[in-house]
Amino acid sequence: MQVDVLIVGGGLAGASLAVALRESRLRVALVEARAPTRPEGTDQRIYAISPASQAFLERIGVWGHLDPQRLVPVYEMAIRGDAGGSLDFSAYDAGLSELAWIVESSVMHCELWETLRRQHNVSLLCPAAPERIEFGPSDACLHLEDGRAVRARLVVGADGANSWLREQVGITARVAPYGELGVVANFRCERPHHHVARQWFRDDGVLAWLPLPGCRVSMVWSTPEAHARELLSLDAEALAARVAEAGGHALGGMQVEGPAAGFPLRLLRVSETVRPRLALIGDAAHAIHPLSGHGINLGYSDAAALSARLCALPQWRDPGDLQVLRAYARERAEEPALLQGVTHALNRLFLSGSPLLRALRNQGMNLTAQLPVVTNALVRYATNGRF
Repeated sequence: MQVDVLIVGGGLAGASLAVALRESRLRVALVEARAPTRPEGTDQRIYAISPASQAFLERIGVWGHLDPQRLVPVYEMAIRGDAGGSLDFSAYDAGLSELAWIVESSVMHCELWETLRRQHNVSLLCPAAPERIEFGPSDACLHLEDGRAVRARLVVGADGANSWLREQVGITARVAPYGELGVVANFRCERPHHHVARQWFRDDGVLAWLPLPGCRVSMVWSTPEAHARELLSLDAEALAARVAEAGGHALGGMQVEGPAAGFPLRLLRVSETVRPRLALIGDAAHAIHPLSGHGINLGYSDAAALSARLCALPQWRDPGDLQVLRAYARERAEEPALLQGVTHALNRLFLSGSPLLRALRNQGMNLTAQLPVVTNALVRYATNGRF
């Protein structure tokens, strides 16, 4: 098979890139081991989708097909420190209709794939697994385990933090484990959340409640591994009581919906995101602590930036040309680096038990809260990637 763009990995970032190329003249192939499925009930994996990501999904024709009953806007965010610090963000104050949308991963993933199945310029190779890849002066050739081969002028690695493609081409990834797990679970609450996302910086990690449809929230508790294992060992009633207490019973009593799960947290930086005929996007290019809620938003921004450049290429221009790919890399250099630096620093700052640092970090939150110009600028950058 001969195509223009070969995407290795059909997760949210890779699938969105393929969909975003629907109006281009480029022939696209996507390789993925398994197609997404919808779980029973509410997905454990929940994302806070920024307005910029929502606009991207709308542009590529996906957002309008998502079930509106499973989308929840966030109008306010309440952040609390571990010693009296307080910081609140408001969409209204920042001139936005919402700060974010809370969406289940599987809802977005399945809709992206439904769009891909109808897309005339995409070949879905699924199930399929890569075996080896060879790069030449005019194209690259990916050999699959089932004996098929795909030649492409550009190969895009969208195969996650443990990227097979990144390892095969020898791009160095610096991984810094946090020694923490992100414990996730969904809860039914006694009182309504009023579309407010809540986050607590605690001695035992960062606890976040994201609003779900009805009187329900999704919890993400980023916490040291020993404490995470303790949480995961609790029965449903004990876990609900522990989570409600940790949040100061802000929404009253809680009941667990479905099992809790935990996943390891780490910071990942790569030495380079592009080479001739190769580009990395999403978690293959960067991994970030979830306290900022920006993981998939960075992936969608990568897909938006790369697809815009590829769609704008004249017919004679090679999509795997290094100059084209370097322009993409320059465009996407600032935001991941800035957010990785800020979230890493916040994580280290709030894990410190120093009384002096505890006082400084909580005073810093209160000082920021008293400067509306600063808080609104932070909201605009967090939601749109620019001040």
